[in-house]
Amino acid sequence: MTLTTAHKSKIDALWLDFHSGGITNPITVIEQISYLMFARLLDITESRNEKRAGRLKKDFKQLFPENKQHIRWSHFRNEGGDRMLAIVRDEFFPFMRTNVQEHALGRYLKDANCLIPSGNLLSRAVAAIEEFPLTEGDTKGDLYEHLLGKLSTAGIAGQFRSPRHIIRAMVEILDPKPTEIVCDPACGTAGFLVAIMLYLIEKYSTPPLVETDEEGQKHYPGDLLEPYLAHIRSEMFYGFDFDITMLRIAAMNLLLHGIESPSIHYQDTLGSNFSERFAREAINRFDVIMANPPFKGMIDLENVDPALKSKVKTKKTELLFLVLILRMLKMGGRAAVIVPDGVLFGSSQAHLGVRQMIVDENQLEAVISLPAGVFKPYAGVSTAILIFTKGGRTGDVWFYDVQADGFSLDDKRTPQPDKDELPDLVKQWKARNPKKKSARSAKYFFVPVAGIRTNKYDLSLNRYKETQHKESTYEPPTTLLKRMNKLGQEVLKEIADLERMLK
Repeated sequence: MTLTTAHKSKIDALWLDFHSGGITNPITVIEQISYLMFARLLDITESRNEKRAGRLKKDFKQLFPENKQHIRWSHFRNEGGDRMLAIVRDEFFPFMRTNVQEHALGRYLKDANCLIPSGNLLSRAVAAIEEFPLTEGDTKGDLYEHLLGKLSTAGIAGQFRSPRHIIRAMVEILDPKPTEIVCDPACGTAGFLVAIMLYLIEKYSTPPLVETDEEGQKHYPGDLLEPYLAHIRSEMFYGFDFDITMLRIAAMNLLLHGIESPSIHYQDTLGSNFSERFAREAINRFDVIMANPPFKGMIDLENVDPALKSKVKTKKTELLFLVLILRMLKMGGRAAVIVPDGVLFGSSQAHLGVRQMIVDENQLEAVISLPAGVFKPYAGVSTAILIFTKGGRTGDVWFYDVQADGFSLDDKRTPQPDKDELPDLVKQWKARNPKKKSARSAKYFFVPVAGIRTNKYDLSLNRYKETQHKESTYEPPTTLLKRMNKLGQEVLKEIADLERMLK
């Protein structure tokens, strides 16, 4: 089953209902809808456990005790608006904050509150969510992705969400395995982690079992992931963020994509207490790290983890995150990180030190230049993707110049599927061969590490790309002057003719 146009229309209509009901912050809308979806999922799970216990004639641990049956979704959804609001706001939410902490999402509900202002709006929301296919594995994930897509068009908080097609290309480049442990140290809504899951489902599907729906969309069963499911559901995915609202959305996003117990934690990974609270995760832990850390942020040096300060003294978050990621990777671990262009050529001691660390102490594999408009309308900053491996030795570094990503590069970001270079990026990455040298004027080419060191570890593509100039021939100046003189005489003749006509 796929997410149909009708489903999308219901999401869009629900979004407008919240807006007209006075909830205009898109993050708040998604958060409130997430709570209600979670309420329904809890009830679905409870019903399944009841039926299973009935078949096996065994007792089971009830989430909802007998005196709380009326706060279950299947019960309160049949109440009138005002009565429903009283149950949800005054009984279900307090119950959820205190009784479902063992659930994957439960730890983020300590300060959850119902902000829906009226019974009428709640009734419409509950009726819409009742029709959403939350029991269909692929569809419920697509549904939430469509909901998160609203962040890109809402005019607020768009910076929280990296473009999905850029993420997909990065995942294909790193090619995560179902046996690995992956992390995003600034996970936001968990876009990178979800993309990894979707990639694995697609890659580990038996081709004859892949179905194509009426709209031409393919649906992958992920049947070949069966031996790895226990690891995937509870041990593979890690994410950190210091925005509790983002973590709630991230946990719901992962849950709806089949990742039942992700390790999503409320934590500033640059903070001084990260190594203390998460000693195991803070160093030599992960096989794969993917991230789009905050751009141009500043942090008080007193609050920076001492382990990071010992490597580089800076307040710039984009530099600190690179040092952090290197520290969190295990030896041989791989990373794909979006950075602002200033990281590539900044001349400060901190900029130079971080680039030198990546090049000389690890293996820098690629610098992928992105067009300046990929984060519009929220940011016009030029960015690049760094691909590197912890340890090893940097040899020839692969550069690729992405000039089009399938969308217009203005604030509208109109789809332009005929101008999408990302598939070629992935194709050329897989086929790259340092022994086959490309001209520096080409879209992609290798640069020897010695050349990078000579240029003070400058990693900007324009430093190494050569522009081909076409020779142009021009007429001699004397010929041009004669032509201009002739034209001038013709103009004077026309003016004289007009004057005679007016007499």
